[in-house]
Amino acid sequence: MASKRDYYEVLGVSKTSSMDEIKDAYRKLAMQYHPDRNKAPDAEEKFKELSEAYAVLSDPEKRSQYDQLGHAGFDQRYTTEDIFRGTDFESILRDLGFGSGLRDIFGGFFFGDRDFEEEEQIMRGRDLGYDLEVTLEEAAKGAEKEMEIPRTEKCEVCGGTGASPGTSPRVCPKCKGTGKVQNVNRNAFGMFVRVIPCPTCGGRGKIIDSPCRNCRGSGRVRVERRITVKIPVGIDEGYQIRLQGQGETPPNGGQPGDLYVLIHLAPHPYFRRDGDDLLYELTVGFPQAALGMEASVPTLEGKINLKIQAGTQPGEILRLRGQGMPRLRGYGRGDLLVRVNVVVPEKLTQRQRDLLEELAKEFDQSVQPKGRRLRF
Repeated sequence: MASKRDYYEVLGVSKTSSMDEIKDAYRKLAMQYHPDRNKAPDAEEKFKELSEAYAVLSDPEKRSQYDQLGHAGFDQRYTTEDIFRGTDFESILRDLGFGSGLRDIFGGFFFGDRDFEEEEQIMRGRDLGYDLEVTLEEAAKGAEKEMEIPRTEKCEVCGGTGASPGTSPRVCPKCKGTGKVQNVNRNAFGMFVRVIPCPTCGGRGKIIDSPCRNCRGSGRVRVERRITVKIPVGIDEGYQIRLQGQGETPPNGGQPGDLYVLIHLAPHPYFRRDGDDLLYELTVGFPQAALGMEASVPTLEGKINLKIQAGTQPGEILRLRGQGMPRLRGYGRGDLLVRVNVVVPEKLTQRQRDLLEELAKEFDQSVQPKGRRLRF
């Protein structure tokens, strides 16, 4: 906006209007111009304007400064961040039926996401992380695993209020329940306004005269909670499972955080996983590789017979289709890759040596090695 309108004019109230009248005026206009309700091109700008007016006129200190200095002087002393800090928009908008979070309503709208991200974290509990090891069989077939999670929860004795049963907290008379106060310093260079946590209530906005003995007035307790998580079929190393609302409970109420379970695959005695495929190392002797054989190899469902063709070379990979891992959130399965390793005996009996020497002579007569001239 090129020039700001008078805040009282924006809300349609007079300079003698009470706080209740100012709040009622804002509620009426917010219902009319909220971007979720009003899709007109200028609705968002009008909503911004009236919200700024309410942020100033609903605060006694800011209102007094505005009445004395007007727009020009007030804007020199208050940044946009200072104007909106501490104003309880969320409860008003929630009562009006707008379920969006603060970031959805105000993020980047007034003064960027950073400040409202901090505000959201006050209203939402901390997320938790947990490392969970599963076997390859559990990942292949799916499973349910139980975990012991230490976390902070709402005190069941006081219901999270922090006050002894039968009593209730009272609104802090210093900050009027906002948990914040303005600290005004005047010097030769002018007046500086700084918002700080209320020293009377410690930033909680409420005072507890009779604290709950179970939580010592905090409204929260530390517990060990047993939680069951479902392991989806085909899950792999490094995947995260989000359990909504299973994180920390925030102070002063609000939505609990989430629990993120990080999956780790336990080492398997036979298989190594490569995506949806499984790799198995099969060791055979030289005669078996040369003559061919039928070998018994393990799969996730049990052992099966695999035909090794005569003349199979060391390191050759044989593919068993559909014997690998089920695909996560998909159809079909990967393959089982059998790598044939040919073992060379380190020690020979005299008979074995004699037989091999005789075989070597046969090879010398039937197979003439071919070479090529090297240039240096």
